[in-house]
Amino acid sequence: MWRRLIYHPEINYALRQTLVLCTPVAIGLVLGYLKYGLLFSLVPACCNIAGLDTPHKRFFKRLIIGGSLFAGCSLAVQLLLAHTVPLPLILTGLALILGVTAEISSLHARLLPASLIAAIFTLSLAGNMPVWEPLLIYALGTLWYGLFNWFWFWMWREQPLRESLSLLYRQLADYCEAKYSLLTQHTDPEKALPPLLSRQQKAVDLITLCYQQMHMLAANQNHEYKRLLRAFQIGLDLQEHISVSLHQPAEVQKLVERSHAEAVIRWNAQTIAARLRVMADDILYHRFPQRFNMDKQIGALEKIAHQHPDNPVGQFCAWHFSRIARVLRLQRPLYPRNLMADNERRLPLFAALKSYLSLKSPALRSAARISVMLSIASLMGAALHLPKPYWILMTVLLVTQNGYGATRVRIFHRAAGTLAGLVIAAGTLHFHVPEGYTLASMLVITLASYLIIRKSYGWATVGFTVTAVYTIQLLTLNGEHFILARFVDTVIGCLIAFGGMVWLWPQWQSGLLRKNAQQALEADQEAIRLILSNDPQAPTLAYQRMRVNQAHNALFNSLNQAMQEPGFNSHYLADMKLWVTHSQFIVEHINAMTTLAREHNMLTEDLAERYLQSCEIALQRCQQRLEYDGPGGSGDANIMESTEALSHGPLSTMEQHLQRILGHLNSMHTISSVAWRQRPHHGSWLKRRA
Repeated sequence: MWRRLIYHPEINYALRQTLVLCTPVAIGLVLGYLKYGLLFSLVPACCNIAGLDTPHKRFFKRLIIGGSLFAGCSLAVQLLLAHTVPLPLILTGLALILGVTAEISSLHARLLPASLIAAIFTLSLAGNMPVWEPLLIYALGTLWYGLFNWFWFWMWREQPLRESLSLLYRQLADYCEAKYSLLTQHTDPEKALPPLLSRQQKAVDLITLCYQQMHMLAANQNHEYKRLLRAFQIGLDLQEHISVSLHQPAEVQKLVERSHAEAVIRWNAQTIAARLRVMADDILYHRFPQRFNMDKQIGALEKIAHQHPDNPVGQFCAWHFSRIARVLRLQRPLYPRNLMADNERRLPLFAALKSYLSLKSPALRSAARISVMLSIASLMGAALHLPKPYWILMTVLLVTQNGYGATRVRIFHRAAGTLAGLVIAAGTLHFHVPEGYTLASMLVITLASYLIIRKSYGWATVGFTVTAVYTIQLLTLNGEHFILARFVDTVIGCLIAFGGMVWLWPQWQSGLLRKNAQQALEADQEAIRLILSNDPQAPTLAYQRMRVNQAHNALFNSLNQAMQEPGFNSHYLADMKLWVTHSQFIVEHINAMTTLAREHNMLTEDLAERYLQSCEIALQRCQQRLEYDGPGGSGDANIMESTEALSHGPLSTMEQHLQRILGHLNSMHTISSVAWRQRPHHGSWLKRRA
């Protein structure tokens, strides 16, 4: 019970965040400096936004950089305000200067909003204390935050990677169970594929997260992570075999009608899913795995495959399930991989600055968008006679996310949570609760809010709003006057953030679909080249297979976000959804072909060369159709009609996968011929709204 409680991800995270926030307050209360304890507790908010609690091999270096930026922004704001420099100009300059961090890496990009939050907090402190006190608060607060988190991660060693691996195994269990639960309902791809695509996307996202964590921790150089690295390689093997596709619904239907195959396949899938969930708990709660075998289930499946030798479905499922069973029984990966090949992109400062100064830089557009929104918020504060509109500015930064859909959801949660929190705080302030009980209640509310923040940001905002009101009450004794004004400020900040995401250089995902589709085709092309090469190497194949999955995932994510964006051509998005569906089938065939190539189930050199040429031509036709929108000429003829003549006699398993890939590419070419002619144009929906 104790192990489950302390290692539970939500509880572990909530305890860490609550202790790092409340310990300075408790120390300040004991020493008679409660005001400074409360101010000290504001710094962890900046550190959280900056991601300074992310375990990293350069943990203290990032901590020094973050603390320096917080103190530097605080000093700049105080000095420039003292020289009567307008606040919009100050915030614009800071945003544009710090925007270069997004070009260095995605983790460094989080320093921009965190540093701006530090500057905004300084607005409430400037003029109320000497210039050096906010700098000391930020420096010591960041040092305390870093030392506490370092000690916490040292005490709960490996826990962040264990949490990610546990989530991966659970997602693979759900995916396996959903994929093989109701085979007779998988005859209609438009209904069966979307939920499976979503589960597959989540699994690949978690694999990518594990890659990033291992790179940031330099896990391959640390003997303590040996067991977790092996568990991750096992997860990659499982994902490879679970996500393969035969895609022959007619053959599946025949086998189901002639035998009890559906029940046997579902039995195998549920046994695997149950074992994966047990392994997920074993990884998370530091337990050694128990013995496992599923010989009865595999035997029943092999019997069906033997009874129906002409049907490929039984043999396909028996082979892949037997490989999964072997991995689960031996608890060893099928083959070694180069796990550190997928490093995070990180540019040196001067190279990042050069890239940032281009007008095409997404980081520059993002920084400019934030600077304009903060300037508008400052001017709005001036129009409302607010000398320090820090709450509006803070709301803008807290609700602004990478995409339109995420920002819209965050705005709704923030506004609703703030309103509910202010109503609760307004009602409880009239009771005049003693200071000790108030602080104890704030501690409980903070812990409860952090317990649910990952799953329900809106409800967590309710708790954080209540603690914010009581913090103001303890500092200034005028919390009641704070309530109505802060709700108006929150609404104004949300409206500014929404307008900025829509009108200020929006990065519509609909416009990125073409780019992501091209990258997915390029990854497919490279994978097919490696599979059909003379000497495919297992580590190289494994790395490229994951690149194919990740490229398709980027395309799938773009499509999901594009479908939430306002006013775009619904017919275009429907066509692209079908295009992405065919792309997913290709990914699954590449997963299966990678396994066959590693097992040396290859084609003759001449046949492999001919298939490679056909695939290259088909891929190039799809790429050209994505680039050029004009009506096709003779080049639009279906050059893949003769692919069945590439070999004579019965097709091998590898050839069946290649034939289906060519068929999917032909369908994708036909779809894109229609889709790109009706693609959306930026700004057209605004004209229609007007």
